[in-house]
Amino acid sequence: MSYLEKLTLYLPIKGRNRVIDGTNVQHDILDYMPQLHSFTFYICTYVETVDLSYKLSSEDIQQTLTNIGQQQVTSIVNYIQDGTAVCSIFSLPFEFDHLKNLGNKFPNIVFSCVAFLLVEDINPFKHEFFIRIARSFPLLKCLRIFNRESQGLDGLMTFSSDNCQLHSIIEYPHLTILDVAYAHRDYVEQFLNETKTYIPCLAEFQVSVDDLKAVTKDFTREETRRNCAMVKRIFRLGSFVDPKDLFLYFPSLYK
Repeated sequence: MSYLEKLTLYLPIKGRNRVIDGTNVQHDILDYMPQLHSFTFYICTYVETVDLSYKLSSEDIQQTLTNIGQQQVTSIVNYIQDGTAVCSIFSLPFEFDHLKNLGNKFPNIVFSCVAFLLVEDINPFKHEFFIRIARSFPLLKCLRIFNRESQGLDGLMTFSSDNCQLHSIIEYPHLTILDVAYAHRDYVEQFLNETKTYIPCLAEFQVSVDDLKAVTKDFTREETRRNCAMVKRIFRLGSFVDPKDLFLYFPSLYK
């Protein structure tokens, strides 16, 4: 390994009481590879917050990377369910095709290689967050949303009035897979309501049946029909749905 000149590393780590930062990168990786001149990495540490003896700061972690001469890098700290903190450090430009556990706070950069994205946070995702996602992930094909928090008034106002245009419409031209099965109902509304989002290529959809029926008003609502037109596969969680309703609302299921 001491003669290695190029390294691409993806490393998710669980079960630690401290995050991986620049100091660890230097002592545990770079010190053993003196000939290394190309280092592309994405290191993600999952830490239980009860085990932390200090407050995580993306700025502090960024500084540890700067201290070892890593300039084209960034760090993200996010808090997810079950009292877990996620610290991601990665080289720039980001060259991996997937990114996990992204929260409300992330750097203003373009992830041009990412096709799979998992977003998760203990705070709600507003409409503006999804605008940023569309801009920062132009080639996104698969999106999973884990967030049980309601968007509040951000989602309620357009849910109650189909003709009230409060937001700019977000377009995801390449998105083919959407998973909102473990998200609040507001995010089903966020993505199916054509006055908020347009997903022309959506082909695979994972969703709670109760949420789907509520948002589509028992498969009668016009504003949520267009984004369902191309769906070929639905993974449903929950109660029974009459196949006739699915056929009328998701005509591509039976093609």
